[in-house]
Amino acid sequence: MNPTVIENKKWSIFYHFHGVIVGLPTAIKHQKKKTNKQKPNQMLPNKMRGEFTRNQRKDSEGFAEAADLEFEYSDADKWTAELSELYSYTEGPEFLLNRKCFEEDFHTHMPDKKWTELDSVQHRAHAMRLLDGLDVIGRERRLKVARAILYMAQGSFGECSSELEVQHWMRYNIFMLLDVGAFTALIELLNMEIENSAACSSAVRKPAISLADSTDLRVLLNIMYLMVETIQREEPTDSPEWRTIRETFKSELGSPLYNHEPVSVMLFGMVTKFCSGHAPHFPMKKVMLLLWKTILLTLGGFEQLQSSKISKRVTLGLPPLSEDSIHVVRSMRAASPPASASDLIEQQQRRARREHKALIKQDNLDAFNEKDPYKVDDAREDEEENDDNDNSLEAEPFPLERDEVMPPPIPHPPSERVCFPKGLPWAPKVREKDIENFLESSRSKFIGYTLGNDTDTVVGLPRPIHESIKTLKQHKYVSIAEIQIAKEEEFQKTPLSGGEEELELCATELLYQGILPSLPQYMIALLKILLAAAPTSKAKTDSINILADVLPEEMPTTVLQSMKLGVDVNRHKEIIVKAISAILLLLLKHFKLNHIYQFEYMAQHLVFANCIPLILKFFNQNIMSYITAKNSISVLDFPHCVVHELPELTAESLEAGDNNQFCWRNLFSCINLLRILNKLTKWKHSRTMMLVVFKSAPILKRALKVKQAMMQLYVLKLLKVQTKYLGRQWRKSNMKTMSAIYQKVRHRLNDDWAYGNDLDARPWDFQAEECALRANIERFNSRRYDKSQSNPEFLPVDNCLQSVLGQRIDLPEDFQMNYDLWLEREVFSKPISWEELLQ
Repeated sequence: MNPTVIENKKWSIFYHFHGVIVGLPTAIKHQKKKTNKQKPNQMLPNKMRGEFTRNQRKDSEGFAEAADLEFEYSDADKWTAELSELYSYTEGPEFLLNRKCFEEDFHTHMPDKKWTELDSVQHRAHAMRLLDGLDVIGRERRLKVARAILYMAQGSFGECSSELEVQHWMRYNIFMLLDVGAFTALIELLNMEIENSAACSSAVRKPAISLADSTDLRVLLNIMYLMVETIQREEPTDSPEWRTIRETFKSELGSPLYNHEPVSVMLFGMVTKFCSGHAPHFPMKKVMLLLWKTILLTLGGFEQLQSSKISKRVTLGLPPLSEDSIHVVRSMRAASPPASASDLIEQQQRRARREHKALIKQDNLDAFNEKDPYKVDDAREDEEENDDNDNSLEAEPFPLERDEVMPPPIPHPPSERVCFPKGLPWAPKVREKDIENFLESSRSKFIGYTLGNDTDTVVGLPRPIHESIKTLKQHKYVSIAEIQIAKEEEFQKTPLSGGEEELELCATELLYQGILPSLPQYMIALLKILLAAAPTSKAKTDSINILADVLPEEMPTTVLQSMKLGVDVNRHKEIIVKAISAILLLLLKHFKLNHIYQFEYMAQHLVFANCIPLILKFFNQNIMSYITAKNSISVLDFPHCVVHELPELTAESLEAGDNNQFCWRNLFSCINLLRILNKLTKWKHSRTMMLVVFKSAPILKRALKVKQAMMQLYVLKLLKVQTKYLGRQWRKSNMKTMSAIYQKVRHRLNDDWAYGNDLDARPWDFQAEECALRANIERFNSRRYDKSQSNPEFLPVDNCLQSVLGQRIDLPEDFQMNYDLWLEREVFSKPISWEELLQ
């Protein structure tokens, strides 16, 4: 397709494309429709007719015209929600235990005093006294002190009367604890607990693991999580001292200061140890949450990623981005979801009645010619029939296309019904490769020869081709990844003259260096836990047990206790899915910005570990039920449960759940998993074929029922990359999905995604693509990080006789003891022809 036409007449092409293909069956069906019969609605008086139509529209709209989900995607949920998800409901009694441990110690040193009444000097003195107590040998004493510190991190809630007051004292206490060095002491204790072989061996032998087996670890992880989560939340009222503390903590957390490795690497080690079966008592939910928040704080969230991308493009001399993707996605509206089952049944019944009447009296072409083909009441019924093959998505109304559920109230002339959209949300992009391919095909067609990678010479080509090339170059987009790949190729070609690479030791680079040796094991471990937490997974004997930090010591004995535990277990799994999806997405995005081959290394190991079918399996469920699940008990959430009197729980209140329209964490998880799937498959035809082989199209189409713009966008992206492989019949049956893709997904000029004519759609050896990529990744990792494996031919050689003879060489002890014998045997007893040696 000519890019000039695409650029200048996008919407006219679309209406032609959409109107002709969708409208043609409509016109054909008009020939079969009875034209001289009055509708029941037309026989009513005007006033009654309007009321009838309005009521009918209201009743028939149902779910299809529901409002968009009021969901704002961000790095994390509200602070209170993130705090409450740290604790399982089974841990509820431990809040009072923490308070008791603190008050026993506090009143021993400061009788008749309240924590909230002391000044900052007294606060620091008591905090340092507690930290000294962490150094004692006795485990019980150490645990009591840790619980007292946890109570401080929880906001000294015993002396607070509201949730806002608890949050205020949380921030104050946590910044003070960090300032006196509490985090370093906690890291040392956590390392000690990780290496506690007695606890590990005891847990391995136990047939059933409960909360009691991970008490020490849970207390330490709770304190660390509260510190990381609270410090990363910036408030306008923070003092300059607190801002300095935050920046210092952020840099220390991402550098190998603690135990000679970043904290994230230590937590990854806990994950692999848990999955290997050597430490089944590790509280995985808390480890995952702490790992996620540590990565989020040290590397930065999505806003920081966008600003880093902009600054990096400026550094590399690339043009600025055409739009802010975060802003564009947030401003998009969701397309209407499919009709409900009752609406579809009603449509089938209407169609059956019409077919029955058609057998009684046939239509003729004269009747069709007399009738206005754009009459609204007929057009609606036509569209009902036309839409039977595509119930996945209702795009916004276009000419010749109306919502199959909502009947229009008043007929309008065709000119009034056409409402052109303002424009596409994304600026189109073109790669250098696309321009080269277009010129190659044009030269072969018009001239008969090619010029390789020359994109400037247009001699002999017709004028329209010149305009097309000009349009393509106007929308040419050079990514940071392309620059990085070109530089890496240059380093590989000229290892000596290429010079030394300037390596910026940012937090992302330090994290990659830390996890590089065991990255495949880390990815497998994360996906194992994700599989165990997925709602579609069946319980198997060989699967890992992720419920160690939610199951109580004594199993429930009443129906109410069982229901509460059931909610707790489901909530526990949802939080794990949320944390893992966020970890994987953050790592992929940060590695891609830092260096494309770091991203490709992680992505390839995710693909090798079956991440693609795992995510598709996750979505192969009733996704609306998952997003609207009510697995939470708001009265038991922290800090509500420690400030207010708890009401008596009943089975009815547990079943009712909260009044939220959707579950934030589940919608967040779904969007993250879709974004991960997009990252893994983008520009990778072998992985796109995996989507086709695993029959992802019907699974993804069901996910379009969620009326949320961002989620629909990433589903449509995944459908777009595989449409060329799905065949003409699929495209013909899913025209509304195709329309939504055109309307919401970025266009790549010269991309024949809707027609399947692309050369890339032809089969080839997909394994070769992955092998070539793997070879490039290995060369990159070897050149940059594996100094021991450097090629000896490229090492400098010392040719100076004096410096070689002057080098000090350490000789082994046995050689020094027998040095005289060696001289006698190797030197004195052997004849040496000095003349020949000197020559």
